Amino acid sequence: MKPILPLAFAVLALAASVVQARPANLAVSADKTTPLTVGAKAPGPTLKTPDGQAFDLGTAYAAKPTVVILYRGGWCGYCNKQLAALAELEPKLLALGYQIIAISPDRPAALQPTIDKHHLNYRLLSDQEMKAIPAFGVAFQVDAATVEKYAKRNMELPPAPGDPSIRWLPAPSVFIVGTDRTIRFVYSNPDYSVRLSSDQLLAAAEAAVSKR
Repeated sequence: MKPILPLAFAVLALAASVVQARPANLAVSADKTTPLTVGAKAPGPTLKTPDGQAFDLGTAYAAKPTVVILYRGGWCGYCNKQLAALAELEPKLLALGYQIIAISPDRPAALQPTIDKHHLNYRLLSDQEMKAIPAFGVAFQVDAATVEKYAKRNMELPPAPGDPSIRWLPAPSVFIVGTDRTIRFVYSNPDYSVRLSSDQLLAAAEAAVSKR
């Protein structure tokens, strides 16, 4: 009977190590994410452009008010519809003084096909290293069953840096950020099939302009 107690402790220690392996800013599920709220300061880390160059998000905020789109990836049909709709809305947002920056966990090289597909003029950035999306509070760990389901469809979900056993995604979100990095509007929905409409986004952008 003596080996049983150490074995039990070993199992508990292993379970604890698995729990501890998940980054602190990675929620256990999409409905447990905690997006930054209006009035908070938006994170401004350095991300990657489609050609792998460094892009300082904080510097971009200072240049113009920014509509920040956090999306799942170029493989996601709902995201593609959202990105295409944004391209149509972009002239109106530009007229209000905004820029659009869309961020996903996609590898830098995977961004250009999405840009080409929808003829996008606004900027797409890679957060493969999990610097921005978790800091916005909308990143979550994908459960094993969902990872397997997507794998059967040849959709490989992004691994967490340093631990490929953890796969993660953002809850699709929209943040409107002022030049002082203050968040002026937030929309985030754990249901990836529900997105903010163009009319709703335009109304939020107009309202945020009036508060500047």
